[in-house]
Amino acid sequence: MGWFDNLIGWFSPKAACEREAWRLQLQQLRGAGYDAADHGRLNANWQAYNESADLTDRVARDTIRARARDLERNSDLANEIILAFRRNVVGKGFTLQARTQSDELNSQLEALWRQWTKSRNCDVTGQQSLNQMLRMAVQRKKVDGGILFLKCYTKDGLLPFKLQALEVDELALSQSVPKYKDDRVVGGVEFNRYGKPTGYWVQQYSIDGWQTTEPEFHPAKDVIFYYSKRRPSQLREVSDFAPTISRIRDANEFITAVSVKERIAACLAVFIRKTVPTTGFGRSGQTAAAPKTTYDGKTLTPGMITEMNAGDDVQVVDPKSGSGDATTFLKMQQRLIGGGQGISYETAARDMSETTYSSARQASIEDEATFGEEIELLQDVMSEIYETFLISAILAGKITIPDFWEHKELYLGHEWVASPKKWIDPKKESEANATALQSGQKTFKQIAAEQGVDWKRQLEDMAEVQEYAAQLGVKIGGVTDNAQQQQQDPPDPDDEPQQE
Repeated sequence: MGWFDNLIGWFSPKAACEREAWRLQLQQLRGAGYDAADHGRLNANWQAYNESADLTDRVARDTIRARARDLERNSDLANEIILAFRRNVVGKGFTLQARTQSDELNSQLEALWRQWTKSRNCDVTGQQSLNQMLRMAVQRKKVDGGILFLKCYTKDGLLPFKLQALEVDELALSQSVPKYKDDRVVGGVEFNRYGKPTGYWVQQYSIDGWQTTEPEFHPAKDVIFYYSKRRPSQLREVSDFAPTISRIRDANEFITAVSVKERIAACLAVFIRKTVPTTGFGRSGQTAAAPKTTYDGKTLTPGMITEMNAGDDVQVVDPKSGSGDATTFLKMQQRLIGGGQGISYETAARDMSETTYSSARQASIEDEATFGEEIELLQDVMSEIYETFLISAILAGKITIPDFWEHKELYLGHEWVASPKKWIDPKKESEANATALQSGQKTFKQIAAEQGVDWKRQLEDMAEVQEYAAQLGVKIGGVTDNAQQQQQDPPDPDDEPQQE
């Protein structure tokens, strides 16, 4: 509304609303505006407001997290999504490939990293290896919205550096006084005037989770906050399940109702329909006829033979089953739930009964795009852990690099190789890789990375196997036919060009 309408609204809100309503009606008659912004009958109950991300999330964050955790504990549909992301984002873990200028140094760093990632060396509690902590992080991000990793500098273990996993619940919401001047604390996180986190206030709980003390401040350089930021004004996490929580719960309630209905349908029950009155005639209500049979407490048993009263009839209760319609409805719900989480129905439901190779391959490609975003975010966390690991190794004297501090960036180079995934059709996939390799669309390095192996190590293994096979006189693959032919047939002198 303009200033004049605001002025009218100051004196008469009713008159201002009427003016605005007539203006909107006039715009509709003229064909102006958007149907999505229409406040007519179809959208009358759709009330939406524009506000900052933190203001929106702050009110709903805890409720969404609590409901997502309830689904995590009790819903198989929710765990289908959780386990799908755990399998495809982390799987069997990642292999470090150090990328310094020295192969010997690379081997030392990779060997030390493999030792450090064991549970007794990387976890401050000594209970989880790094891969297990990463799987837990993916699950907590999906359910809680995020997780924090605190860098702990301890004296025990392989290196004076370990990780402590913290739940987002441990951020001190009651903290309002900042550590640094001109900062502001929102939701337990301290920000500077640019919105950059400068520290985290962590509530201190006893081991049983009940007693608390004053929150403890940790600088941002010692904390890794793993969550997805979807809006510039977003300050903290929101559960990844937020768009699909209602649909998952509706599907669970539907399954429960159908299950109860099927249990009732599986029970055979009968009613006794009586056509003769149960009472006699006369003052005493008795007759001289034979005593009546009562059916109280009687049940049907296999092979039973019994008699009924004269005129009694049996009516069988046969409720209709709804499992056929339930299957179609549930598949639709699972498709919508999977779509809301960015994955296909086949990946979410583990149902491949209606897929072909082409459709499964296309679904896998689309799923890889979703999982790729999560892998990229997780590898950023892993890279920060690796940089702290390397610095700790230098300070502890486990690795000796004289010019490390002068050329630190040269020694921090590394790559992560994901665990290999099984092929849908090994023959077609291998033929496609062979064609891509011959046509130059892919290099051997790229193909090896897709299989989760180091290409240099794979070539060395191939050469070692071929050399040993040649000693035994065994012919195996691994080299081109031309190379094999040159090894078997020495060059013919007659084929050499003659000099004039």
